[in-house]
Amino acid sequence: MASANRRQEILQAFAAMLEEAPGSRITTAAIARHVGVSEAALYRHFPSKAKMLEALIEFVEESLFPRIHRIAEQTPGADEQCRQILTLVLTFAERNPGFMRLLSGDVLQGETARLRSRVRELFDRLEAEIRQVLRNAESPGRLAPTNAANLLLAYAEGRIAQFVRSDFTAQPTEQFRHHWPALRVAVFGEET
Repeated sequence: MASANRRQEILQAFAAMLEEAPGSRITTAAIARHVGVSEAALYRHFPSKAKMLEALIEFVEESLFPRIHRIAEQTPGADEQCRQILTLVLTFAERNPGFMRLLSGDVLQGETARLRSRVRELFDRLEAEIRQVLRNAESPGRLAPTNAANLLLAYAEGRIAQFVRSDFTAQPTEQFRHHWPALRVAVFGEET
C-alpha cells in the first residue's frame, strides 16, 4: 500500500510541476526533489520518465472514459450527450492544466514515438466515442457521424491548445455555452 501511495505521490508531483512550469523541461531529478526522494527511489516506482508520462495518460483515460460511457447510457438525445461529453473534456482540461501540457504534446518534445502514439490513441478513442453517440442517434444529423465527431473533437482540441498556449489563462469552458449552439446547428442541423 505504501508503494502505491508513493507512486501516486510521484504522479501528483509530476502533474503539479507540469502545471507550475509551462514551457520548461522537467527532469527526473527535479521530480525526485519535488517529492523528497532520491532519483533511485523514483526509479523503483517508475523505470523511466516515459513510464511516468504513460501513467499520466492512463489517468486521463481512467478519468474520462467511464464518465463518457455513463453519459451515453443515461442521457437522452445525441445532441445533449455530445454537449455533456464536450463539457466533461473541457472541464477536465480546466481542472488539470498540467495534464493538458501532456495531451497537447507540449512536454512530449524529445520523448518516444510510443508516447506520442498513446496521446494520439487517446484522442482517436475520444473521437470514436463521440462518433458512436452520433451513430446511435434516433435521427441523422446534418453531418455524417465521422465528420461530426471530427468537428466536435477538433473544437475541444482547439480549446485545449489555446489553454496551454495562454499558460492556462484562457479557460477551455469560458466560451463553450456561446459556441455550443453553432456547433449543435453544424452537427444536427436544427436550432432549438
